[in-house]
Amino acid sequence: MVLVTALTEALGLRVPLVQGGMQWVGTPALAAAVTNAGALGVLTALTQPTPDALRQAIRETRALISDDIKAERKGKYGEIAVNLTLLPSINPPDYEGFTRAAIEEGCRIFETAGYNPGPIIKIAKQHNCYVIHKCTSVRHAKSAEKLGADMLSIDGFECAGHPGEDDIGGLVLMARAAEELKVPFIASGGIANGQGLASALALGAAGANMGTRFMCTKEAEVHDNVKKAMVDADERNTTHIFRTLRNTARVYKNKVAVEVVRLENRPGGAKFEDVRELVSGARGKKVYETGDIDAGVWSAGITVGLIHDIPTCKELVAQMEADAEKHISRLATLVSHKQSNTQARPSKL
Repeated sequence: MVLVTALTEALGLRVPLVQGGMQWVGTPALAAAVTNAGALGVLTALTQPTPDALRQAIRETRALISDDIKAERKGKYGEIAVNLTLLPSINPPDYEGFTRAAIEEGCRIFETAGYNPGPIIKIAKQHNCYVIHKCTSVRHAKSAEKLGADMLSIDGFECAGHPGEDDIGGLVLMARAAEELKVPFIASGGIANGQGLASALALGAAGANMGTRFMCTKEAEVHDNVKKAMVDADERNTTHIFRTLRNTARVYKNKVAVEVVRLENRPGGAKFEDVRELVSGARGKKVYETGDIDAGVWSAGITVGLIHDIPTCKELVAQMEADAEKHISRLATLVSHKQSNTQARPSKL
């Protein structure tokens, strides 16, 4: 049995899985390992300080990708994607510079997320690139569809990072996406095993995007203490910060996150300036580097409750593929071609 979807067909994947673009985590080692496993590895542009640094990261990633994968994806859009998360800022990163650097290095797949992907999509489409836009609502997905996105990544409330402000879980959000969207979509948030992948496919998705689960693999350049904390956690070990600031983010429930929530819930609330030092990116990066899980806030989805080991990416993808196929085959056995007793009874009407 082979899982064939719009995602695998378009990008030449063996398994319909995409690694989420995670700052400080979407590095060459992880992106290459995910790609070598048959899924789509993603380099996070903003992990790199400059467009030139991204160029070097792309080269490092390609050097780690097997010749077999390169041959399989020849004639498609390439072996890896580049993530660009567009955030409001007084001094925004050089998004266009990152985009052009990636294109000049031969990358033809982009994952965009955040605010107004239009300018990036326009540049990408001028160079025959494939764009997957991640969003947290059907209305935003439809806007990205109009801007030219080839595929949408629909982020449910279960996800790590920013789930939006609508608080709609994946079960309903995926079904709504299937009703409304004209282009294919993949499910994001709440998926960490083959059963979740099979469920996403049943809801109409063409595959799944996973961030938290790929964080907890051997190739992820994240301190072992962080991975152990994820294995030891259950689905209650995350929390939301920035709820009162209308910029909700799901993070691991550590001392810093609890303090941020306390400040937000005090009489009079909190302004971003009141928590800025606690939530700085430098502190979050320190968590991954030093293994001090209370050094800062760090993203984690409720799928930590489904993570029980730290496999290689190859082992994880292969197990998910096999489990998804098993669950899909099991569902097929529930369909009977016999006429049900209800159908057989004559109507009283």
